[in-house]
This record gives sequence, structure tokens and C-alpha cells, in this order.
Amino acid sequence: MRKALRPGVACAAALLAIAPCRNALAQVALEDLDTGMTGPRAQVLVLGTVHLNTLPPGFDPAALDGLLARLAAFRPDIVTIETESGEECDLAARHPARYGPDYCPSTAAAQAATGLDMPAAIAAADASFKRWPAQPSPAQRRRLAAVLLAANDRASAYVQWLQLPAGERRAGDTLDEPLVRLLDKLATTNNENYQLAARLAARLGLQRVHAVDNHTGDRIDVPDIKPFVQAVEAAWASGGAALKESERREAALARATDLLPLYRLVNDPDQLRIRAQANVVPALRADSPQRYPLMWVAGWEIRNLRMVANVRETFRERPGARVLAVVGATHKPWFDRWLGQLQGVDVVDAATVLK
Repeated sequence: MRKALRPGVACAAALLAIAPCRNALAQVALEDLDTGMTGPRAQVLVLGTVHLNTLPPGFDPAALDGLLARLAAFRPDIVTIETESGEECDLAARHPARYGPDYCPSTAAAQAATGLDMPAAIAAADASFKRWPAQPSPAQRRRLAAVLLAANDRASAYVQWLQLPAGERRAGDTLDEPLVRLLDKLATTNNENYQLAARLAARLGLQRVHAVDNHTGDRIDVPDIKPFVQAVEAAWASGGAALKESERREAALARATDLLPLYRLVNDPDQLRIRAQANVVPALRADSPQRYPLMWVAGWEIRNLRMVANVRETFRERPGARVLAVVGATHKPWFDRWLGQLQGVDVVDAATVLK
């Protein structure tokens, strides 16, 4: 399903003499440039997800089995997740005054085991993927898992861990006992990056998932963050009636032993529209002397733009790839809109896949 650019708003000739139309410059139909292109078109499915750590106590990963079966039938070549890449983590670590000292989890234990700092581990992982054999040995998988942990790519390390036979999920080949305990902990962590994306990637025989989140443009530079947060939260509180009803429906479905109906709901276009409106419209209309809610919207857009660019980068050298982007449901309307404007890209209808 292609997502076209919003058509420009027509302006009366008399008004053009006074001020330019808001959309006067958006007249080139970029969505038509790939008509008649040679080669296969990429198929991108954006799955809006709930954050599994918000589900009621007692969550059983088996509740995702029905969803996983439908996603496996889509047969993605690439799976992306909403977390920061090792490259972004390394950037933040080199600029703690700007991004904070705890921007990403520590890789100290993995560095001690492998002898690789984050840049070296990222380079080593990339080199391994390029020469990865069709039938890797358990030792190769253990070694790569350790390197990926040093590269701050925990979800991909877990993909390797899951593809080891149960008896081979042990220390060895630079994967020491502390790292084994970390991987075992990921198995019980309620996070869609592990319980959904990594499990799916391992099931399909993929070697990794791709981190596409980005927070480098939404860390708002204000004198005091507390009034900023208060202003944004006050704006959201002023327009959340429809969202509260939507969340009530989601909460009821989140207690089920099969979460497929929940995912059908959160990916429903009407529910996505409610999320998008509740997220942005009150902020745009808020009466804030410092314009803090408007700053938040700008940061939100920057984050989504950079995430979409990161998704695009994962299949830059793979025209015609089938891509699954797993992202918080509130991001999905922006992903669908902007990914659908890219050349040679078709956005797949999530509702059809989840039937």
C-alpha cells in the first residue's frame, strides 16, 4: 500500500500576491518518480507494537506465538527494532556533556571478555556478517554473540544465542559466564526487541536485527528540563479523552493469553489516528509562553525522520528487500507516511498481514 504525499492546498491568485500558499512549494509529485522503475520494489511492513514491559504481571512470551506466525509468513529479510545502535551509543559516550553519561547500557563486561571497545566490536561484527558461513559452528555463534554485546547490540547477540542448540548455550569462545548470565536474563526480559523481533529473526534464520532508534535530535536544550516536561504533560492531559478509551480497550486485550487481537487493535488505522492526534495536536495548540510543547513536537519529528532514514539504510544495498520495522505504535503513522514517500518502496498493510 503506497502512501502518497499530501496534495498541496490550492491558493487563490489574489492571495498569492500577498503571501505564499502554505504548500505552494510541495507541487512536485515525488511519489510518481518511480513509476516504471526497473527492478524489484521493497516491501516494508511497519508493525506498531505495545511496549511489553508495560503489560500486566505474568506475561508469557507464548502469548506472542500467533503474532509471530503471521509475521513469519510475511518472510522479512530484514527486521528493525526501536533501540539505539552501537554507533549512536559510541557517539553519546564521546559527548557525555551533551547526551549524558548513561545514554546506553554499559559494555564494560563484554569489552573485558573480548578485548574490544565499542568501535572495534562494531567493525568486528560487520566483518563477521560479511563472511558468515551458511552453517556456522556453535563456537562461531558464541564468539559473535560476545562481539555483538561489546558492540552494544544486545538483541542481535540474543538472535545468535537462540540459534545455538540448548546444550551449546554455555560459556566459551570469549563468551564468559557474566555474558552468559546477561543473555539468559534477556530471555526473561519483557521487551519486544527480544521476545518479538529477536525470536522472529532466529526463527527465520536471520543473523541479526537492526537498531534504528535515534535520540540525537530530541534532547531539548532548555535551561531547566522540569518546566519543559510539565508544559508538555499538561498539553497532553488537555486532549486525551479518546486516547484514554483506546488505552482501556488495549488494557483489556493485554490480559489475554493470545496477544494477536491486541496487535490488531493497536495497528488499526482508527486507533493509530487517535494516537497521532493525542500525541501532537494538544501540544501544537497549547498556550505556553516558552513554546515548550512546540519544541517537543519538533524533537518528535526529528526523531521519526532519523529513524525512518535508518530503516531505509538497512536495505540501501538490497533493492526489493522485505523489511519488518517493529516500532512503538505511536510512531507507526509517521513511519507509514514517510517510508511510503521513498522511491521503490511499498508500505504493506499491517491489518492484512495480521488477519
